[in-house]
Order: sequence, then C-alpha cells, then structure tokens
Amino acid sequence: MGDYLVYLVEDEENLSEVIKAYLEKENWQVKVFNNGQDAANAVNDKPHLWILDIMLPGMDGYQLLKMIKQDEDTPVIFISARDQDLDRVLGLEMGSDDYLAKPFLPQELIIRAKKIINRVYGSAGQEQKKIEINQYVVDPIGRTVVDMEVGEEELVDLTTKEMDLVLLLTGDIGKAFSRDKIIEFVWGDNYFGSERAVDDVVRRVRKKMPRVHLETLYGYGYRILSS
Repeated sequence: MGDYLVYLVEDEENLSEVIKAYLEKENWQVKVFNNGQDAANAVNDKPHLWILDIMLPGMDGYQLLKMIKQDEDTPVIFISARDQDLDRVLGLEMGSDDYLAKPFLPQELIIRAKKIINRVYGSAGQEQKKIEINQYVVDPIGRTVVDMEVGEEELVDLTTKEMDLVLLLTGDIGKAFSRDKIIEFVWGDNYFGSERAVDDVVRRVRKKMPRVHLETLYGYGYRILSS
C-alpha cells in the first residue's frame, strides 16, 4: 500500500515526528504542517489523506476541515486532546471520516488510516477490473467513470462519496444494498447523521449518470441493474 500522500497537521513537534515515522513505515509520502495557515495554503494539493489536530495556532482544525471539504471530499482523521465527545461529534458532523482522542497509540492511527485508504482508494493488490454499464466505463483502480457516449476521454465529475457509491453498487450488479451498508462503506463506521445523506448522494449520481438504472428499494436501499 504505497504511493499515498498524507498531510499531517500537528503543532506538537515530538508527536508529529513520531506519527510521521510510523506513516513512512507504510511507504506513504508524508508532509508535516505545524500550523493551520500553512496547511490551508496546501489544500489544493489534494493529498490522499489529511490527519488534523483540532487545536492549532492561527487556524484551528475545524476551519481547516471546512476548507478541505468545501470542494473536495478527501478523507480526514481528526485528533484532539480537548473535550472528546464534543470534538468527536462536531468533527464527524462537519465531515471528518474518523476521530482519535489523545493520547493514542501511533499504531492505532495507522490501522484507522489504512482502513480509510482501503475504503476510499481500494485495497492494494486487489484485482479490480473495469466495469462497463450503459456506455459508462467504471475504473475501480483509477477511481474514474468515463462516459463513452460522449467520448473516450470524457470523465464524469464525481465527488469521493459519489464515486464510493458507484463502486459499491457496480461492484455487484443487481445486488441490493441497505442504507446501513451504504453508510458503512461510503462514510465509515463512525458516521453520525441522517440516512438522508445516502438519498442525496444517490440523487446526485442519477443526475450525473442518467443512463444507469439505479433502482430504489423502498424501505431498504438501492441497487444498480444491468439495463
């Protein structure tokens, strides 16, 4: 599981050095920021994962999270030594993908980071073939969808969560997935919020990929049919 770029935002130098060393053991590229403003200037770099401390000089983690999630849906892990329950709920409500309270074992952070990267970008070594459906070509490895009706180079502009939903449903054509299962796959185990978020993502996918038969199973969930 290499070639992933992780941005770590942590003002405690000793802790950031320890975390960086553990992340690099996974063959991930790591860039460390010691304050929120420097990290904010790098939001457009679009790393694969952000790890954010909430308490930062200049700009706190909440402000930074809002900037990261404004245009992109890059996964974010929050870490904090403050009010654990409050920070956890607020962070998850604002879009963070996981939360760790200080002090924590660096290996626990690695396990959580691996889980998120596997979910969002696919497990290393996993054989994932391109899927063709109604003149759309879904590439699970490249995480792209090409609209062949328009042209071989015409990518469908999907957010991370829209892409996750497409990968889940097209990975097993015809299989029905409950809303709970979709939430677990797309948002993760620590999601706090309404199931309506699933319906919103489905609505956007239908609009962007109108030829796909994305069927609603009322009171249960969704599935994609072959035609």
